[in-house]
Amino acid sequence: MNEIDKNYKWFEEHKKELLKDYKNQYVVIKKQQVIFSSNLFDEAVEFASKLELGTFIIQKVEKNETIQVFHSRAIFDEKK
Repeated sequence: MNEIDKNYKWFEEHKKELLKDYKNQYVVIKKQQVIFSSNLFDEAVEFASKLELGTFIIQKVEKNETIQVFHSRAIFDEKK
């Protein structure tokens, strides 16, 4: 199982606890722990842009049972 799958599995297993602290927020999960949270998706992406790709997920914490999975190739340009 790759790191992204491990993080998502951890998210699903801990969703009830996460809802208590992070409801309706975007969380960045790395090594099966929340390392950042924000009400704004763009802030979560900005934080995650500094991390190694393939080592984290960004997930909205909501009660919704619908799962959305997005696959993309991401390239973050360094600001000069």
